[in-house]
Amino acid sequence: MGTVMAWNGYMLPPQTEGIFIAPARRFVGRRKLCFDGISSVCTSSGSHHDDASVSPPRRIFTNTDGEKPFKDLGEVTKGFHTTRRMLLASLLMPLYCPPTRYSSANALGDPSVTIEQVTPVVIPSGPLFPPEERIVNLFENNTYSVVNIFDVTLRPQLNVTGAVEIPEGNGSGVVWDEDGHIVTNYHVIGNSLSRNPKPGEVVARVNILASEGIQKNFEAKLVGADRSKDLAVLKVDAPADLLRPMRVGQSSFLKVGQQCLAIGNPFGFDHTLTVGVISGLNRDIFSQTGVTIGGGIQTDAAINPGNSGGPLLDSKGNLIGINTAIFTQTGTSAGVGFAIPSSTVFKIVPQLIQFGKVVRAGLNVEVAPDFVANQLNVRNGALILQVLANSPAAKIGLLPTTRGFAGNIVLGDIIVAVDNKPVKNKAEFLKALDEYNVGDKVLLKIQRGNETLEMPIALEESS
Repeated sequence: MGTVMAWNGYMLPPQTEGIFIAPARRFVGRRKLCFDGISSVCTSSGSHHDDASVSPPRRIFTNTDGEKPFKDLGEVTKGFHTTRRMLLASLLMPLYCPPTRYSSANALGDPSVTIEQVTPVVIPSGPLFPPEERIVNLFENNTYSVVNIFDVTLRPQLNVTGAVEIPEGNGSGVVWDEDGHIVTNYHVIGNSLSRNPKPGEVVARVNILASEGIQKNFEAKLVGADRSKDLAVLKVDAPADLLRPMRVGQSSFLKVGQQCLAIGNPFGFDHTLTVGVISGLNRDIFSQTGVTIGGGIQTDAAINPGNSGGPLLDSKGNLIGINTAIFTQTGTSAGVGFAIPSSTVFKIVPQLIQFGKVVRAGLNVEVAPDFVANQLNVRNGALILQVLANSPAAKIGLLPTTRGFAGNIVLGDIIVAVDNKPVKNKAEFLKALDEYNVGDKVLLKIQRGNETLEMPIALEESS
C-alpha cells in the first residue's frame, strides 16, 4: 500500500485504478459535507473546458462500505437528511462562486465603441429667464456694497480637521456713503465694544471686494454705536473707487409676500446670496444685545451666523433692512429671519455719524419694569416710579410712586396712551416715543387712581 496523504482535512488513501478510496474511520459533519461538496461542484463547473487534455474534476469521498468506493456526490450524500439550511446554501452558493469565464469580463470595457460615441451632447445654456436675469443683475450691482467684518478681538481658528472655524463676532456690513462709513450690527463687534472703546479706536477689520474679485483689507475705526437698536457705524480709509454706497429704500411700504434678497457672509463664505419673501411685518426682534427692537421685518430668506449686519434688499435692489437675528433651535437658519427696518436705520445712522450716539426724545422719568409692575398689580400701562426734579414731567405735575406714612406703597401715575396710541407696558411706551424728536409735543393719557387725565408735554432729550 502507498502512503496516505492529507488534503483539505480529509485522509485519502493511494489511488487504485483511477479511483480514490476513502478510509473507513473518517466521520464528517453534514454542514461541512454540504459546503465542501457544493464548493467542489462550483469549482468543477468553473474550470470546465472543451480541451480533453484537462484532467477530470476531482471528487470527494468520505465513507466506505468495506472496500466499495463511492463514485459521485449523490452516493456520498445518499442517506443524509437534507435540512432547509443546506438547501438554501446550495441555492445561494452559485451567487458567490460565479464561473471564472464571466468574472474576468467584469473589469473589461467595450473596445468596439469610441469616446465620441459614449459622450453625450452638451446642451448650450442659452440666455437666462427674465426672473433669473433680474436676480443676477441685482446681486452683481449690490455685492460690492457688502463687506465682511472681523472683530479684532476674535481670530479665526484652525481646528484639528483642517477647517477654519469662524468666530461669532464675524459678520457683514453695508457701505453707507463714499466717506467710508460702514453700517453693521452692534453685536457683530460687541466683543470689542465691551471694552468701552472711544470713537476713533480700531475695533474691527473690514474686507471690501474690488472689481477684479480681490478682497482688500482695511482697519475699521468706531464712529458710534447704539445698543438699543443693535446698530453700529464704522469708518475705513479706503479708495473712493472701492466704496459703492447702497441705495436706501422705504420699509414702511413693504407688503407681506413680496420678494426680498439677503447678501452676507454666512459662516465666513463671503458674498452669499439667498432669496425669499417678506413673511411678516412689525415683529418684535429679540436681539443678541439683550434688547427688544420693534417694527422688525420677518423673512424666510436664509439668514445664518455671519449674515448679521448685511443688507436685506427688495426686488429693485434697494436696502429695506439690516439682517440681525434668526429664530432657531439649532443655530442655523430655520426659515425665520429678522431685519431691522430701513426706516429705523435711516433715523439712527445719521445721528451716530454726527454725534457718536443717538439723541432720543423722552420724558426723563423712570418707568417700572414689567416684573415690578406685575408685583404692584399694574397690568396695563407704564407705571412711573420716579420723576426728575425741575424736568418738564415734574412741571406738568406727573406723580411718582411713593410710600405712605404707614409704609404702604402709593402708586404713581400710569401712562396708558401717547397721542391716543395705547401703551400696555414699558416697552410699548419707549417704542411710542421713538417716533418723535426732541421738542415735539405729545398728549399723555394718565391713569391716577380712579381718574383719567390728559396732559400735553414737550419731549426733551433723554438722559
